[in-house]
Order: sequence, then C-alpha cells, then structure tokens
Amino acid sequence: MNKLTKIGVSALAGSLAMTSVANAEASFSVSTGFAFMSTTDENGATGPYQFDSVVFSTSGETEGGITVSAKMELDNDNPGTDSSSNGMDDRSVSFGTDAMGTVTFHGHGGSSVLGQWDDVTPNAYEEVWDTTASADRRIDGRSGDNLLTYDSPSFSGVQFKAAYQHDHSTAASQNQDLGHYADFGIQISPEMVEGLTIGYGFGEMEPSTTTTIDNETMFVKYAVGGFTLGYQKSEADGTNATQDDESTGYAISYAVNENFTIAYGERDYEEDTTNTANTVEQNDSGISASYTMGGMTIAGHMNQNDNVGGSTAATNDKESYEFALTFAF
Repeated sequence: MNKLTKIGVSALAGSLAMTSVANAEASFSVSTGFAFMSTTDENGATGPYQFDSVVFSTSGETEGGITVSAKMELDNDNPGTDSSSNGMDDRSVSFGTDAMGTVTFHGHGGSSVLGQWDDVTPNAYEEVWDTTASADRRIDGRSGDNLLTYDSPSFSGVQFKAAYQHDHSTAASQNQDLGHYADFGIQISPEMVEGLTIGYGFGEMEPSTTTTIDNETMFVKYAVGGFTLGYQKSEADGTNATQDDESTGYAISYAVNENFTIAYGERDYEEDTTNTANTVEQNDSGISASYTMGGMTIAGHMNQNDNVGGSTAATNDKESYEFALTFAF
C-alpha cells in the first residue's frame, strides 16, 4: 500500500469515527472514598482502605431504532490490596428497543437473575451477611464473565428476566458447570397495588456428570410512605441430600427524609438441611444507615452473625462493621 492510499484510508476511518461519535452520547463518572471495617470483631479491623471507580459509558441509536450502549469501569475496591493490583472491572455492551427489551453481554462483572436477586430485602448500605468473614453464604446460581442477560419490557407491571453462561471448564476451583448455566425470573408490580413487587427465580447448576442443583428464590417487597418491607425465601435442592440448603430473610428500611435512610434486617441460613445432628442455622442480623448530601455519602452497617458456617463453636459467633465516606463527581 502506498502512502497516498494509507492517507486516504486513515482519513476515511477518521470520518467514520467522527460520524459514530456524533450519533452517540458519551459520559463518565468518578467516585472515590475510604472506609473503616472489621470482619470478625472490634479487634479484627482490616481497614482503613481506599476505593476508587471511574465508569465510562456511551449510548446511541441505530437507523433501525435499536439503542446500543456500552460501559467500562476502572475500579479498585478490594480492602487491603494495593491499587496497582487492580484495573479494569465491570464491562458490558447491550442493545434493545422499548418493544423487544434489552440484551446485555457482560464481559466481566455480570450477574445472572439469581445473582441479581441473591438478597432483595431492603438495606441502607450492605446486606446482613456482608463483611463478616465466611458469613457470605447465598443461594444465587452462577454469575461471572461472558454472561448474557435479557430484560423484557414491562407489560402491565410484569417483567421477564433470563441469563445464560456457557462454560468450558469443569475445574472445581473455577466454580463452573459442565456445559452451560441458565436461569430465569419473573417480577410482578401490579398496577392496582402501588408499591408492591413480587418475584420468582429459578436456575439449574450441573457441576458434575452425576450432580445437579436447583436454585430458586421467591420474594415480596412493599413500599409505603417512607417504609420499605421485604421478605425472601430461597432453596437449593441437589442430587445429593447434603446439597439441600435453605435461606429465609426479612428487612425493613425507613427513609427519614430524602437524604437519610436507616434499615434493619435478619436472615437464617441452613446448610445441608438433612444433617440436623452436626449443622445448625446461621443467624444473621444487622442495622445500616446512609446520609447523602450533594455528591457526598456517609454510610455504614453493623452486623452480628451467629453459628457462621453452621458451627456452634464460640469462634463462629462474629460481629462486623464498615463505615465509609464516598464522593461522587
């Protein structure tokens, strides 16, 4: 290729790029802050730590009326890690219309339907099982990289959701299925009952040739005035009886005003429901609060988690907390 041809091709590429940008909207947002936290008790602090996030996003509409969006996040939010060990985080591309709904491909940081609905009970900062070491036990299907999700339009308050992930590795360390994972959910917000939302989700995991585990969840939320109440029950039903788990939780939040919210919640998690001799319920409870003023948010929670991991050992009764100051630009 001669120099004139190169110049011509470069000019054409630049023209196309300018046309593409002209038909799309691009933006970015920045948030930063720091937090103090403990994962076991008041003497087991792992903070303070700093967290940062820069999100680049763009969206536009094709001549056929299809809306296309993309998002990429540069993020460092892992307590106790150096910023040099982190980089690109969530990224995704989506397309859809008001009539067909939206399909999204999550290159990283995607959540399946059950992953999105692992705990929908209201809180002001984090869930009652969060932060405490080893208490993060959930019935949430599969989630992860290269995940497809679909969100339908709302038809008279009814919305359908689905997710699909195709995996090629059966290594236990990678927490993947033999061939693929799929789940779905339906969410109903009846127009005749303002503030009420009911949901159901189901997914099947296949970690080995002899094992399947069905995950399902059901929840109800009701918002009235400044109050939001939520109740959720989830179950895992495996080929082996030792893979049968149950989770039940409820919570209530109250928006004191448009800036200040407080919440309280409880959850019981029973792992291996057939092994009543050696396994007891993990009991989680916690309070949280958040206050927003302009681009600044002060938030935190305090959780108490008893019998973590289904063990009655004294060391498995734990308390945790996290308090954070965040600035958004």
